[in-house]
Amino acid sequence: MFLIREVAAGDLEGLFDVAAYLDSVNLPHDRARLREIIALSEASFAGQCDVADRCFVFVLVDPGPGTRVLGTSMIFAQHGSRRSPHVFFDVLDEERYSQTLDIHFTHRILRIGYNYKGLTEIGGLVLHPDWRSHPGQLGKLLFHVRFLYIALHRALFCDDVLSELMPPLERDGTSLLWEALGRKFTGLSYQEADRLSHENKEFIRALFPEGPIYATLLPAAVQAVIGEVGPQTKGVEKMLRRAGFRYNHRIDPFDGGPHFQARLDEVAPVRATRRMEVVVAGSDAPAARVLITPDDGAVDPPRRRPFRAAAVGADLTDGRVALPAAALAALGMDAGSRVAVLPLDAPA
Repeated sequence: MFLIREVAAGDLEGLFDVAAYLDSVNLPHDRARLREIIALSEASFAGQCDVADRCFVFVLVDPGPGTRVLGTSMIFAQHGSRRSPHVFFDVLDEERYSQTLDIHFTHRILRIGYNYKGLTEIGGLVLHPDWRSHPGQLGKLLFHVRFLYIALHRALFCDDVLSELMPPLERDGTSLLWEALGRKFTGLSYQEADRLSHENKEFIRALFPEGPIYATLLPAAVQAVIGEVGPQTKGVEKMLRRAGFRYNHRIDPFDGGPHFQARLDEVAPVRATRRMEVVVAGSDAPAARVLITPDDGAVDPPRRRPFRAAAVGADLTDGRVALPAAALAALGMDAGSRVAVLPLDAPA
């Protein structure tokens, strides 16, 4: 039985070790920044900050002795606001035809765009390499736990949900698209611009061109990474598509990574989550694999138990879920408790 819970201050070193395998703006390999992220997550789960500022960080912990962090994933309640808009490039096709020459071209165009209303964003999913081939499909647990939490606290999140996938990057972590475009407009390195944009996006509006940028003029190698999914995130793309996400023909203006988007209430794991009552399972009970978490019925309680969910085998019958005694103990529940249940093998 694997346990996923909200991150805590004591997880700093474990999170730091896992972050080394991603080192993104959302999950930097930097203890000072991770300490800030953990503090924001603790305030977010406790309902002690504005909804728009909330960032929920989940950690998968070793089921054996100790509390080793094996992986993590995140939810940003609202990505994009009047203070700090969500920025993207629309990827458009423009057709040109000359009757005189009987020549036809289709040009790919990039156009800067801003979203001030905001979307919920899921991101920061990383699993320690030693556990990526585990038969428990641990990456799948980290992917789905976010939707279990969203379904339980739906009012805290936006109507649309976004996932920004990493594109193919160079061995040194730089982006071909940024070197061809962004650096020329800002004078910053990819890493400098990416980190600055997390706190302040004014330089993007001030320095990036408002008009169309013809990608046709870029080198072929640069054109090839626009909207492409990097090898390290192919598995995430597959899970996103199965859950109902689609590429929305928008990309990250820094690295060209594709944006996948869905209506939150149409996402398959959100729709599949059910509220049920717990009973103790018999020894011969059939077992469907589920993610399960206690449900206290509150949308945003000021005082509540820390979030934790477990991946277990359970029998789902007539609005009740039969759980092994070990699962009840791990989640701090008794027979008759109310829970939220997400079947992990539910149809897409």
